[in-house]
Amino acid sequence: MSRIGRMPITIPAGVDVKLDGSHLTVKGAKGTLEMDVHNRMTVKIDGSVITVERPSDEKTDRALHGLTRSLINNMVVGVSDGFSKSLEINGVGYKATKQGKKVVFNLGYSHPIEIEEPEGITIDVPSANQIVVNGADKQLVGETAAKIRSFRLPDPYKGKGIKYTNEHLIIKEGKTGAKK
Repeated sequence: MSRIGRMPITIPAGVDVKLDGSHLTVKGAKGTLEMDVHNRMTVKIDGSVITVERPSDEKTDRALHGLTRSLINNMVVGVSDGFSKSLEINGVGYKATKQGKKVVFNLGYSHPIEIEEPEGITIDVPSANQIVVNGADKQLVGETAAKIRSFRLPDPYKGKGIKYTNEHLIIKEGKTGAKK
């Protein structure tokens, strides 16, 4: 058995889970998430516990077993607690400002870069060099944070650019002078 797939998922208070055939809907304080469960997996809801079962021990079924359980667990955690990624901007003159539902970045280019908040995602700018991406959908939060980071990747020589707060950069040594 899959170690992850066989673990039951407990539904916290305030979260409503509905299974309609193979369509799973999870509603909570942070929003609503929906997913179509693979037709080979069996999802059972018993009170406040969700279990995922597989039909056989084939390799594809074993892989889908753990994946399905993880996706459902991420949905339950997302609508109850939510997910967040924090980024920081390093560099002279590099900054971010929030204007309504838009975030404007000044990253040393000849033009400012604007990004609109995707639906279900909130982008907070607590200071000019910090960005926090929040939302219920784990994939969308990570995708949005990665898109923001791609505007100006961290420079390996000076460390300038946008990086995740917990990311450790290894700064390279620059060229040394010519030997005489």
